[in-house]
Amino acid sequence: MMKNQFLYTALAVILLTSCFRPKTSKIPSEKDMKAYLMVYFKDSDHSIHMALSPDSYSFTDVNNGNPVILGDTIAIQKGIRDPHIMRGPDNMFYMALTDLHVYGQKAGYRKEQWERDVKDYGWGNNRSLVLMKSPDLIHWSHTTLRVDTAFPELTNIGCAWAPELIFDQDKGKIMMYFTMRFGNDKAKVYYTYMNKEFTQMETLPKPIFEYPNNVEYIDSDITKIGNKYHMFFVLHDGGAHIEQAVSDSINKGYQLIPGRSDGEKVGCEAPTVFKRIGENKWVLIYDVYRVNPHNFGFSETSDFKSFTYLGHFNEGVMKAVNFSIPKHPTVIQITKAEAEKLASKWNLKMKF
Repeated sequence: MMKNQFLYTALAVILLTSCFRPKTSKIPSEKDMKAYLMVYFKDSDHSIHMALSPDSYSFTDVNNGNPVILGDTIAIQKGIRDPHIMRGPDNMFYMALTDLHVYGQKAGYRKEQWERDVKDYGWGNNRSLVLMKSPDLIHWSHTTLRVDTAFPELTNIGCAWAPELIFDQDKGKIMMYFTMRFGNDKAKVYYTYMNKEFTQMETLPKPIFEYPNNVEYIDSDITKIGNKYHMFFVLHDGGAHIEQAVSDSINKGYQLIPGRSDGEKVGCEAPTVFKRIGENKWVLIYDVYRVNPHNFGFSETSDFKSFTYLGHFNEGVMKAVNFSIPKHPTVIQITKAEAEKLASKWNLKMKF
């Protein structure tokens, strides 16, 4: 009798545990994808914006050019920049953002231009990143990560900018990589691995790539194509333009491919890559900040060796329907259901 009672009790515990165990959704494959989501910000509000596209050519802002999440609700500096979004291995959406308001003094958020003395820490000199997580692109949790206090070795950092995310299959962890400098020294990109909760760094950030002759570079974006990792970044060699390095490994061994990857004649930054659904075509997007008003530029490739220049938003095949002067984009593929749910949330009438 006691033996049977023990078995019944054990079975009940197992059943209850299984009922309350978080369920992991199956990650949709490319054939399930029917739309594209662009996440970006604007200098005018330092907040998160989203735009949808059914065809990867024409993008419509879900809130008619207005923010979907205000920077002053999630950031220490009351403003965000450089949003990057990724679908995780658990089918959750992850975002990482720069906690920085360039016009914080003018907006009345601080008395000085920057948090710290520009002579010692340089332009911007922020110390935090914002980490966000969502099951549906609508409801988001967020954490402010103080990079300078995460490890003793990072106390004197001069900035933490443009964080991006990629899942490392070998490690089974999300790798975050971001631009960082110490004091007012030259900036470069560092990588770290995140904890399971996506709230803290588990490893001390290490440099991911050294540009020849110690030239400064920022804003890396990594895309895995086959068994190769393609990293695009912004070179600061007296100007600013996009270059590429390639590796067999996610965070080491990158070899520079000489030459400019963008099609611009002026300065640009913030490169990001997305794939057109069902096609052997990838689009490299970048922020052309040296045109007035600034805009996004686009180049397309099938082999990551040659790039076809597509021009700017509303000056070629790429269209921005109801927004202008965007900054620092990321584009991901999403399903029809995800696109329709997001559009419905913001009363946007679109077909996917």
